[in-house]
Amino acid sequence: MSVAKKDYKKITVQSLTEMKANGEKISMLTAYDFTMARIVDQSKVDVILVGDSASNVMAGHETTLPITLDQMIYHASSVVRAVSRALVVVDIPFGSYQSDPKEALRSAIRIMKESGGHAVKLEGGEEIKESVKRILNAGIPVMGHLGLTPQSIYKFGTYTVRAKEEEEADKLIEDALLLERLGCFAIVLEKIPATLAAKVAVQLTIPIIGIGAGGGVDGQVLVIHDLLGMTKEFSPRFLRRYMDLYHGMTEAIGSYVKDVKEGDFPNEQEQY
Repeated sequence: MSVAKKDYKKITVQSLTEMKANGEKISMLTAYDFTMARIVDQSKVDVILVGDSASNVMAGHETTLPITLDQMIYHASSVVRAVSRALVVVDIPFGSYQSDPKEALRSAIRIMKESGGHAVKLEGGEEIKESVKRILNAGIPVMGHLGLTPQSIYKFGTYTVRAKEEEEADKLIEDALLLERLGCFAIVLEKIPATLAAKVAVQLTIPIIGIGAGGGVDGQVLVIHDLLGMTKEFSPRFLRRYMDLYHGMTEAIGSYVKDVKEGDFPNEQEQY
């Protein structure tokens, strides 16, 4: 059944809660630079995530672990300058919040002050609750992230589906309920069984955003480079490619190279 959409001129954390209450799905995409963020924002995506996935798609690292707080602030500030409608959420990178709640607060404050972002995202549940508390007490909105948490990849040892076993599924539900009680405004669930994700979405009043978590949640998030087909090696089941920019771009650049080599570019109309 289609749901009438409210025309939000500016998305806030309250907007997302309202969307869930009204049964309107939430759209979320990553962006890491001004030009891409402007296109995403003008396409009326609700939430832009400045993800630590920039470590992979922008810097070429194998994992999200190497990206620094300074680098995240750089990417986030570039995105914020482009955005007029979307809510901008910024990942706090690995090593900037796990060990010390005071450090977590300092990291979150730096992101908010130096980038102009609207909220931060942290991975984990019970183990990071003190960090979440401190950040929320400072008035900074927090989005949670459970299931497959890429910053813990060396703990898991694999990117396979999480919470398939009852014990891990029970912990995920407990962590989700905890994050809601603490005051998080939304939670991302990554690569978990669809039935479990739907169960969490029903139990919680805050929005649940899925990536590889089925359609029974309140919204979806993808990495923009994957959606546009700029990456060709990464092909998980949950990914729908809406374009094939990789081949389109290589063909266009190849044509440019050919025209330059043959002296066809620039022609007389392209000169002063």
